[in-house]
Amino acid sequence: MITIKLDKIKNIKLNKRKKLILGIGIAIIIVFVILITTSLLLLGPLALVSFFFDIFVGPLPIVYLLAITLVLQLRQKKRIRKKRLQLDRKKKIIIGLSSIIIITIVVSVTFTVLILGGTFGISTLMEFALSPITFVLIYEIVAVILMTASLFASGQKRFYSLITSIIITSFLVQFYLYIPYVPFHMSPNHPDSDWDHGSVIHILPAVNHERILLKTSFDKPLSSPNLIINSIHYPGQQTDTWGYYWCFDAQGLSSNTTYQLRLIDKNGQLLCDPWPLTTFPALNSSPSNLRILAFTGSGGHDACHSWYGSGQIPVATRQRILNRALRENPDVIIGTGDQIYYDIRYGVSSKLMGDSRRAIQYSGKFDPSLPVLGTANENVLKNAVGPQVAYLYGTAARSIPSYFIFDDHDYFANDDAYEEDEINMQLLMAWINPVVKACVTFPPDDFMLELGRAAQRLFMPEFLPDPNRPLDLPGTGASDRPENVSECFGTLRYGDLVEGLMYDVRRYITLTGENGTFIPLDAEQWIIDRCQEENASYVINFSPISYGWSAGKWLSWYPDIKVKRDGQTVLSNEGSKYMWQEGWFEQHNRILNASYNMKNSTALFVCGDMHTQTAGKIHQSGTLNFSSNPISSILTGSMGVNGGGFPSGGLRGIEAAPPCDLVVEEDLPSYEKAGFVILDITPSNITIQFFGWRYGQDPVEWIDILTPHYELILNR
Repeated sequence: MITIKLDKIKNIKLNKRKKLILGIGIAIIIVFVILITTSLLLLGPLALVSFFFDIFVGPLPIVYLLAITLVLQLRQKKRIRKKRLQLDRKKKIIIGLSSIIIITIVVSVTFTVLILGGTFGISTLMEFALSPITFVLIYEIVAVILMTASLFASGQKRFYSLITSIIITSFLVQFYLYIPYVPFHMSPNHPDSDWDHGSVIHILPAVNHERILLKTSFDKPLSSPNLIINSIHYPGQQTDTWGYYWCFDAQGLSSNTTYQLRLIDKNGQLLCDPWPLTTFPALNSSPSNLRILAFTGSGGHDACHSWYGSGQIPVATRQRILNRALRENPDVIIGTGDQIYYDIRYGVSSKLMGDSRRAIQYSGKFDPSLPVLGTANENVLKNAVGPQVAYLYGTAARSIPSYFIFDDHDYFANDDAYEEDEINMQLLMAWINPVVKACVTFPPDDFMLELGRAAQRLFMPEFLPDPNRPLDLPGTGASDRPENVSECFGTLRYGDLVEGLMYDVRRYITLTGENGTFIPLDAEQWIIDRCQEENASYVINFSPISYGWSAGKWLSWYPDIKVKRDGQTVLSNEGSKYMWQEGWFEQHNRILNASYNMKNSTALFVCGDMHTQTAGKIHQSGTLNFSSNPISSILTGSMGVNGGGFPSGGLRGIEAAPPCDLVVEEDLPSYEKAGFVILDITPSNITIQFFGWRYGQDPVEWIDILTPHYELILNR
């Protein structure tokens, strides 16, 4: 028991300097107590954790520890001879070996439990052991050990321990401060050296049988540019505030005709070399073939590629993958979602993407209280999206009609539903505030919706109208868009060979239980009507969400959750998934059933979202039995996915697999590489080729000589 004699305390005398120091100390303590109490009362304990992390951020705790160590060292020097802990050589060796043994046992047991529990595989463990974050952790641990050792050492040992810890801490602090300024280089994709792109940054066209729509951007502001086709001038429509972004809409064209397109400035000077673009065949024609390039997840910003390796494949590498895909000479490009990765508001992903220090340093920070266009937010949007879309495509796809379906990240958020605040240890290890707030990210809030719409307006063509798609569907005919285009629902009509149906499943989701939907009911009816009409040999659903596979995520058709069984992470439908709606699965079944009931047309689902490639046939969904004519479905794979973005990676932690409520015959089990698919469609069959390449494992040179790793033939 410790006793304190009050008479001795009363006799303590303080000079003015000590009184000042004592007063400041007491004031700091009072302020901290008030802040802590307020945080606990108003926001809860996790808010307190978040508050402290914002103060003790990154490597700064080691700096604070170093400061305390230095103070203690100075006090030791000023003290009159005092007994110090003395250890002979034998005791030092025993203590050192004991420490090493204890640390080894703790680390070994921890990782053994994690491996046996399915949290880590051997390959994952090796990747972690060799990752930059591991070396930083080692430096942090060594610095703390040396600081502590210096308190018990003497002479030169104390000096060298302290100096070494100061050097390591200095390195860590400098590295932390340098992170937002780590250089990277991005430039537009202009692969054709014999074609002069002039001042053009990007051109993305959309066509149907009688119309061409272009989205373009330039490296200088323009005034009154024109598109010329067959000597007819089509004036540009300015889509941004300062004249860098323009839309061109040419109507009344002939079907199946190759036109030479020219862009000129207000003085009649060419802005780039002319180039060809072909309209689609007439609706009642019978084309012999169609080749489609399809992929998902093409987005990703180099400013969001972190120092420890997370983030999408760098832009330059994705350009190389795209250019390899374009050498297959596709007639059409279809991006099945996630053209943008720049989450800014919710969940773990925002802390790694648009809300990261490096991204903010490069692009600026969005202000949700202001409109997107016409304010400082517009430049942030251009900096955030430009490299992901305008730079990725550049002028490489100027002669290939393109379709871009929006998924969750195109609205600047991941599909997250957190019932409670959480602490994410992976963020903590990466020097990022680990507190993840409770949230439900969809349907998108007003600012997310405005960001998605503005990004489409500037960079990507909307869906041109089709005679068989109602003009009153949601997201169609907005006053700030070209005439009768749809922002959310599209049709690829290629004569009587293919009718492709495309739909946004994020903007209009409803959270109404058994009546919940991903797609508005009138848009769902349009999909069902097109299946019943059977006006084409193939009716293909191009969906940004998977039919036939799951990884337990929230915004999925399926109720599956992830559970541990026999040390493995597997899917189960025996628990409840927070905020999942029963009506979603019912809508899924209605669409599948409409496809199954077709007698003359052949059904196929080409899906995005999940960053893996798969192929299979759906034999059963819930109580619906499709065994007499199983429904084919594939996952295209992501063009830009990196290690942690695969289903088995950091966010999901499980291989993509058929949901519990479905019976799926897998032709190609989950194949986790970045890539794309090529669909060759003829009246007799569809041949699908799967291409894959893994960042960090496969040599970059392999991209240029990629060959299909799997081929699937679907006969009519």
